[in-house]
Amino acid sequence: MILRNLICIVALFGMTFLVLPLAVLVGASLTTSEFLAFPPQGLTLKWYAVIFSNPTYVASFLTSTWLAASATLIAILLAVPAALAVSRYDFPGKGAFSAFLLSPLVLPHLVLGAALLQFGGSIGLTRNFWALLVGHVVIVTPFVLRTVLPLLSREQQAMEEASRDLGADGVTTFFLVTLPQIRSGLVAGAIFAFITSFINVELSIFNTTAELNTIPVQLFNYVQYSVDPSIAAVSSATIVAAAVAIILIDLTVGLDFLTTNDD
Repeated sequence: MILRNLICIVALFGMTFLVLPLAVLVGASLTTSEFLAFPPQGLTLKWYAVIFSNPTYVASFLTSTWLAASATLIAILLAVPAALAVSRYDFPGKGAFSAFLLSPLVLPHLVLGAALLQFGGSIGLTRNFWALLVGHVVIVTPFVLRTVLPLLSREQQAMEEASRDLGADGVTTFFLVTLPQIRSGLVAGAIFAFITSFINVELSIFNTTAELNTIPVQLFNYVQYSVDPSIAAVSSATIVAAAVAIILIDLTVGLDFLTTNDD
């Protein structure tokens, strides 16, 4: 009992340590002063009105959202077949192939961004949405692959074989047997992929322009010349958007299956 209470106290302190900076950020976005201040000097939504009335910020939000959603969808379409190939088949160079697919997890995004910019320049694919999309797909696909692979066990393979023995074709088996088993990893990987893409600065900065900007790069450029509560307002709006997305996922799909498998 004592150990359990001690663990609860440590966990509470850990959660407080993680949440407190977010509370400070939200508080700073509500200040009436012209500079970042906490506790806020009065309460106002002025800075939220500033960012949502600024077409540059709105365009950056939309670009980041569309980019992250597109990259996550493509990552799922690439990672699931790759995971099935790695887990179900033996072929020469399988280990090297797996390491190659997961390598973006350990490579610095600055290095990847510079490499993609140089490669894209040779084929005319630079500083546009498609160049950004290619880069983001590269960095987020390993997240989906990494969360799906552990769920493709030998026991599940036996269930797939049983399904085919009972007359189901490959497509039917995938949607009725395989997909429900990997759903938890798929959703978890998609969440990680979307967030990673949405907040990325290092890789995105190589292919953004004044007309095409993601919100993290927009903030990065802005703080070099000015620091005011609008920065906190943008960050707070992003936090709220992420929280709403998680709540919607919980209401529609449910987050409990992220830690438990379906029966």
